Amino acid sequence: MRVAVAGAGKVGRFLAEDLAASGHQVLLLEKNPDLVSSIEPSAGVNCICADACEVASLQDAHLDEVDVVVAVTGDDEDNLVISLLAKQEFAVPRVIARVNHPKNHWLFNESWGVDVAVSTPQLLAGLVEEAVSVGVLVRLLQFEGGNSRLVEMTLAEKSPARGQALGEIGLPRGATIVALVRDGHVVVPRADSILDTGDEVLLLVSASIDDSEIRDLLAQSQ
Repeated sequence: MRVAVAGAGKVGRFLAEDLAASGHQVLLLEKNPDLVSSIEPSAGVNCICADACEVASLQDAHLDEVDVVVAVTGDDEDNLVISLLAKQEFAVPRVIARVNHPKNHWLFNESWGVDVAVSTPQLLAGLVEEAVSVGVLVRLLQFEGGNSRLVEMTLAEKSPARGQALGEIGLPRGATIVALVRDGHVVVPRADSILDTGDEVLLLVSASIDDSEIRDLLAQSQ
């Protein structure tokens, strides 16, 4: 896979090296020439001096040939501009953007070319809730400009889903269980998989589904 990473700060450099180590071809874009010159050559990573907010620079970088663009600069405005140019001018199939300030998260949607927005504070908050909450629906990640989301619930002892097979719990159309975590191990969900207390249920849910519909099926009975 060909990936362009915009922003060669600590996050961008780590991401580029990690992707390259996994066998991907990575193009690292950075407008600060001093920062570019300070980066040591790394196998699989081509670092160039380019302003990812400028169409001409992106054309020179052949952005139309990449599969994924990741905008991880420290400036939300830059990340939005990069995302919009990547999607509208170069038709990049997948655009991922870093949200530096959580209050700006609402801007990072398909209107700005963003397929997936990643806000570290919100992600950490979700993980904290996931770690300590039983019987509570926790939003972990938002996908596709808000059109779908990944949610998690750890089943309590009095959950109405306890003892039922996945195919019997009657999930609404647009909600799919993508994984179960049981005793620290990931279990591939099947229609005949029986749910039990303590199971962590991960679901991919479309925007048309209200959280209450999932809670009614999985949350602890009062």
